[in-house]
Amino acid sequence: MPPKILTQISPQLAFMISAIVIAIMGVTMIGFGWVPHLSLILAICFLLAIGLYKGLSFDDMQMQMASGVMRGIGAIYLFFFIGLMVAALMMSGAIPTLMYFGFQLISPEYYYISAFVLTSIIGIALGSSLTTAATLGVAFIGMSNAFDANVAIAAGAVVSGAFFGDKMSPLSDTCTIASSVVGIDLFEHIRNMMYTTVPAWILTVLLFWFFSGQTAGSDLSEVTILQGQLIESGLVHWYAVLPFVVLVGLAIFRVNAIYTIICTIAVALIITYLHSSPSFGQLGGYLFAGYAPAESLELGEVGGMLSRGGVQSMFFTQAIVILALSLGGLLTALGILPALLSGIKDTLTTSGRAIFAAAMSALSINVLIGEQYLSILLSGTAFRPTFERLNLHPKNLSRTIEDAGTVINPLVPWSVCGVFISQALEVPVLDYLPYAFFCYLSLLLTILFGFTGITISRVKSHEPVKAV
Repeated sequence: MPPKILTQISPQLAFMISAIVIAIMGVTMIGFGWVPHLSLILAICFLLAIGLYKGLSFDDMQMQMASGVMRGIGAIYLFFFIGLMVAALMMSGAIPTLMYFGFQLISPEYYYISAFVLTSIIGIALGSSLTTAATLGVAFIGMSNAFDANVAIAAGAVVSGAFFGDKMSPLSDTCTIASSVVGIDLFEHIRNMMYTTVPAWILTVLLFWFFSGQTAGSDLSEVTILQGQLIESGLVHWYAVLPFVVLVGLAIFRVNAIYTIICTIAVALIITYLHSSPSFGQLGGYLFAGYAPAESLELGEVGGMLSRGGVQSMFFTQAIVILALSLGGLLTALGILPALLSGIKDTLTTSGRAIFAAAMSALSINVLIGEQYLSILLSGTAFRPTFERLNLHPKNLSRTIEDAGTVINPLVPWSVCGVFISQALEVPVLDYLPYAFFCYLSLLLTILFGFTGITISRVKSHEPVKAV
């Protein structure tokens, strides 16, 4: 049940309160360097104070905050299983094997395309743009000198590929949040995103092909080192990709996301015991805290790539989801989101206008606050009623907030991803921004498709939407 509106306020007051909330989160996260959790709690405290001033009881406001959380409870549950699956895919060798064969795609002549394609593959396998950029991305920047490549273009290719993976991977937290906040199945969300993502990916390859031939080097020593370290881990086996086959196969047949993940984990655990024999104590440790290679192995950068997963790794994101959804429920209960939307409600009469407004909302939150999670959660919560009113399928909204939220964050110099990536790659955001083609092509295509009606799905007013 969606949060109830407990009080009515004017659009002008709603705008003023929302501006203060954005200022609170922006100043604390950007100016003071707070983690998003603390900023969200402070914003919630501010809204609770307003509610008390208006005579609302704490119990009523808490109930509406809980209602907000319930709209995304699917994501909270799903994160537990994703953490387990990442650890299982690591220990089984599925991800390391995919990485090993992926490194064979690097071509000196088509270096930028290689960087984009490989980070796309590894990004999907890891489900984390920041991990991909901080490991494989750093390696590509290091190799740029050997290939006589433009570092800014190489960084743009890395960012494009890493965020393609973050956007499309079933292991990605942003992908899970976007599907759950609007109430649809994870794999239905991923399939629908392909309509904008695949053309954006192809166009990006073509644009990087335009820059081909500018690299003259042929030193693949860095690649050889990384491949050697993967072999040294003992996890690279041809049969280790079987869990990915199961994952993709069940997703194609539209099996529920949690059932698909459970089956993938089961297959990955069987594969694990074909080449290694962790005790049940070790297995429990890996599944909770994440897989970690043996300390006796000298794996260099690869060691960091392989140390991932586990239920514990999901706690940070789950806490953000709970707090952000609570904030969304409180913004609705206090009449702030409804009042803001009422100001533009009369103009949101077509799919194009609704999608454009949702995209601009996600984009604005990225620019003002610099947080991709909040851009997805707040925009999804705010525009879900509008899409329902227009009989637009929720998967249109989840795709929009990914195209304008997830992949835009690295293009904002003061954002979480922008700061992290610029420091990790040692390339300023404004240097690689013109070459992060995939990121802004996704945004442009989702707006274009919204106004033209291409790939826009509708539901009949009486047709139920299948949730996670």
